[in-house]
Amino acid sequence: MKTLRKQLINWLFEISSKIYTQLFKDHKPWRITKKELLGYTKDSFGYHLGLFLDKNNFELIPKVERHDCFHVLTNYSTKVEDEIALQYLSLGNGKNSPYLFGAIILGTIILPDYLTYYIKSYKIGKQVNVFHNLDFRPLLKVNIEQFREAIFTKKQIQTLKKLHCEQI
Repeated sequence: MKTLRKQLINWLFEISSKIYTQLFKDHKPWRITKKELLGYTKDSFGYHLGLFLDKNNFELIPKVERHDCFHVLTNYSTKVEDEIALQYLSLGNGKNSPYLFGAIILGTIILPDYLTYYIKSYKIGKQVNVFHNLDFRPLLKVNIEQFREAIFTKKQIQTLKKLHCEQI
C-alpha cells in the first residue's frame, strides 16, 4: 500500500512541477549540462551536482536548478519520502512557495508514515545557516566540503547523515 502511495506522489510531482515551472518560474535557465558539470574539479560543488544528476539519470530542469542543488548540499536522495523531507527542511530554512506548501500538505496526508522524519528535517532547517535563497550558479566552482561547512556545523552534518541512515 505504501508503494502505491509513493507512486501517486511521484505522479503528482511530475505533473505539478511542469505546470508550476511554466506558470510561476521566471528565472533564467542556467543552460548548463550534466557533462559540463562533470568537467568541474572533483572537489567542486558543480562536479558533485553533475554526479548527482548522473547517478539519477537526470539533467538540470530549466528554471528550477536550485532544487537539485539542495539535494547535493543536504544529501537528501530523490526517494519520495526524502523529497518531502527536503521540502520540510527548506521550510524550516525560511523558504516558502505555493509548490513547497502543496508538496508538504499532500506529502504529509498521503505519506504520514514519515512524519517524525519530516519534523526532524524541519528542525534541522531551522538551525542551519540560510541557504534556500542562494544563487547557486556562481557557487558551482566552490569546494563542496567548505560550502557545506559554511551552511552546517559538523554536528548538523552528522545529524543529517544519521537521519538519512534511519530512513534506509
